Amino acid sequence: MNKKLDINKDRLIVKSNTANLITIRKFINNKAKLCGFSSNEAEDIVLAVDEACTNIIEHSYHSKPNFDIEISVSFSKSNFVITIIDYGETFKPGSFKEPNLELYRKQRRVGGLGVYLMKTLMDDVKYSSINNKYNQVLLTKKLTH
Repeated sequence: MNKKLDINKDRLIVKSNTANLITIRKFINNKAKLCGFSSNEAEDIVLAVDEACTNIIEHSYHSKPNFDIEISVSFSKSNFVITIIDYGETFKPGSFKEPNLELYRKQRRVGGLGVYLMKTLMDDVKYSSINNKYNQVLLTKKLTH
C-alpha cells in the first residue's frame, strides 16, 4: 500500500454540469484502483461519489452549470477519503430519512436514493457546512488490503 499518488493530480475541479460526471467517475476510479481497491470496490466508490456530485448539481446548485465542484482524494494506511466541496445551497442532514425500499420499489420511483446509496457503499459519510461559505462531503472507505 505504499503507492504514492501524484500530488498534482489528487484534486479535480469541474463545473456543475452533469456532462462532467464522466470526468469525475474516471478520476475516482483511477485513484481507487491506484490505492488497491478491486474493480467492484472501485465501482462502489465511484457510484457514491457520482451520487454526491449529482446531488450537488441538482440540489445545491439547482442545475445551474457554471459553478465549481472540487474533489480531492487522500489516503492513509487505513482510509481512502474523498472530499467534495461546493459553494451552493446548504443541505440539512437532519432532513434525510432512511427510505422504505419496498415502498419505493412498489411505487416504481426514480431518483431520491443518493444519500442512502452513499451511506450504504461507503464506510463513513460526513456532511458539513463550513462557516456558511462552502459545503463539504467526506466519503471514507476503509483500506483492508
